Parts: sequence; C-alpha cells; structure tokens
Amino acid sequence: MSTILKVEHLEKGYTSGSGRLTVLQDINFDVAQGETFSIVGPSGSGKTTLLGLCAGLDRADAGSIFIDGVELGSLTEDERAILRNEKIGFVFQNFQLLPTLTAVENVAVPLELQGDKSALETAMELLQKVELADRYDHYPSQLSGGEQQRVALARAFANNPTILFADEPTGNLDTETGGKIEKLLFELNKAMGTTLVIVTHDLELANKTDHVLKLKGGRIANPELY
Repeated sequence: MSTILKVEHLEKGYTSGSGRLTVLQDINFDVAQGETFSIVGPSGSGKTTLLGLCAGLDRADAGSIFIDGVELGSLTEDERAILRNEKIGFVFQNFQLLPTLTAVENVAVPLELQGDKSALETAMELLQKVELADRYDHYPSQLSGGEQQRVALARAFANNPTILFADEPTGNLDTETGGKIEKLLFELNKAMGTTLVIVTHDLELANKTDHVLKLKGGRIANPELY
C-alpha cells in the first residue's frame, strides 16, 4: 500500500510581540493510501495548524510534507493551488459554502475550476449520495447546519480527491446530526477510495479511524505509533 501523506521533521512557529511561539516541533508520520487517520489533542496543541500545513494552505518553517510523492515545499503558490484542486478535498467546521450559489452550484465549483463540462450533472449525482437532491436549488441560508455540511461533503468529494482533510467536521452540529455526517463521511470515503485525515476533539469519532495521532504542546504524544 503506497504512502499518500508523508510528514518529516515538521516545524512551525509564529512571531508575536512577546517573541517566537513554537506551534509544532519535529512532527513525523505517514498515512497510507485508503487509510482513515485522525489527529487529536487539547486546544492549542497545533492540530489545525498541522492540518493546514499538510493540505498546502500554509508553509512550514522546516521539514517536509509529501502528498502522493510531491514535496509541497518545492512548489510555487500556483503549483500548490493546482495540486490542491487536483488531489485534495476539504471539509471545514463552519461549512464555508458560497452564500450566493445554490447547493448544486457550490458542489460544482471544484469541477468547473477544472473545466469539467459535466460539472452540474456530477454535482447532482453527489447531492443524491448525501441525500440532498431535493434541495439542489436552495441557497446555504435556506439549509440547516446538517444540510450545509452534507453539501460541503459532496463538494469535498467532487474532484475525486486523493486525500481529504476534515477539520472538526461535526463540531458545529448536534450529536444526532453529527452522527449522520460521520456515517456519510466514512461511507463516501470508502466508496471513492479516498484517504481521510480528520482533526477532531471527539475521541469517539477518532477511535473509528485506522490510526490516531495525539498532539500535546506541539509534539506527538504517542510517537511509538509512528
């Protein structure tokens, strides 16, 4: 089984008025193709920062990140944007749907960026998979939180990503709705053969994944597993 995500000696910090704050220090791990992988830890442990670095949304201070064999640090901003659009899907806690687009138009965006002529047709098929085909022409403001997250899930899988990153995907949802989103996320991930990396506070959700990486104070708290 090939490695889809490889992280080596990753370091990240920020400069503030009081000096240098180290957020991540000497992070090393691999995620294999098709695996489900979660990152857990207390608030401020560096989980979301790590996810953003792995997804190519930010640059590390030191170390290397490989997505499907491509080292992110060697790419220009434009090349990173192309890689994200071709290989990476995202699910965010706050949905991040475009308010002026309908559900089906939101799902179609990644496909249209690739010049896919059948973008809307594929988007409708994905909405059917998340049981929202009857809401295709509704705007985000007309949808519940759970419905918005289902649209976001459909959008995340639209470009058939190699790897999908989910940042607290059930964080803004009640327990019942969150459970439905979890089920859909794992079902779609398995059906499409995607590799899934989740940041979560929910240990019950984390324990449903193949591997759990624990962060504490910017370091891996269970290094024996990696």
